[in-house]
Amino acid sequence: MLTLFCQATPAWQNFYFMDYQKILEDIYQEILPYAEKGKQADYIPALAKVNPDQFGICLQTVTGESYSYMQADERFSIQSIAKVFALAMGLSLKGESLWKNVGKEPSGTAFNSLVQLEMEHGIPRNPFINAGAIVVADLLLTELEDAEGEFLKFVRTLCGSDTVDYNMEVAMSERATGYLNAAIANMLKYHGTIDNDIERVLMFYFKMCSVEMSCKELAQAFLAFTNYSTFEYAGYKLSSSRIKRLNAVMQTCGFYDEAGEFSYLVGLPGKSGVGGGIIAIYPHRYSVAVWSPRLNSKGNSVMGMKALELLTTYTEESIF
Repeated sequence: MLTLFCQATPAWQNFYFMDYQKILEDIYQEILPYAEKGKQADYIPALAKVNPDQFGICLQTVTGESYSYMQADERFSIQSIAKVFALAMGLSLKGESLWKNVGKEPSGTAFNSLVQLEMEHGIPRNPFINAGAIVVADLLLTELEDAEGEFLKFVRTLCGSDTVDYNMEVAMSERATGYLNAAIANMLKYHGTIDNDIERVLMFYFKMCSVEMSCKELAQAFLAFTNYSTFEYAGYKLSSSRIKRLNAVMQTCGFYDEAGEFSYLVGLPGKSGVGGGIIAIYPHRYSVAVWSPRLNSKGNSVMGMKALELLTTYTEESIF
């Protein structure tokens, strides 16, 4: 009697046969019950005007395929997702010395916590909380003659679109109500963690966060971070080791004080923003961007978090 043994095909072998388009469409249907949960970031007046009942998703593979659904072409304020681009530029310019004034540890507190910064003598826990991103913005202003122009050029090169731009209404709206960020910048200045004029640093920080991109543009931009062999864009270079470490910081610190939950549920490095966007990457495989403006209490997109959880559940693909 002949006995046949069937072995399940590993997920990585199914990569080229995965019907991502159907998966994205099925995910949207499953997350519809979450459509009215949460609210947009109405503490930023310009973002309070955004229609909260929108959703877009785009997945792009390293082999050139692109899959999208719903409002994947709609541009939105990427907010804290911009901090990844700033960190990449900073690491290219300064290397390991960047970590002198900012750490690599999860914060465990809100992204705009002033108490933690005071207790730790003006050294932010990581570059993805507001204090850490302000430190990186200060570094770019010190190192670059035209930091604002260089930042925009870098982002445009990554996503392949020369129309991506700052939204000055959003930036000025954030500055007008950014009292806590101003307090953070003043504390950083007090401790000697930043060098440049406080107002100049804050405006550059707010402008970075105001950049508007679509899910398709974000997914395209973050494909660069899935490839550990070559990273050279607009004159900025990163070694495979530095890309690996940048992704590690996204894994542990990319979702404010919900980073552990995202890692547990999704299992991919990623970064969120209070504009409702989330980017996640599967190294050597794909990048995926999702957007829905309604946020949970931690500042992360409700539908976006659930969509990415279902993506790695359906596909059985994660870094773990």
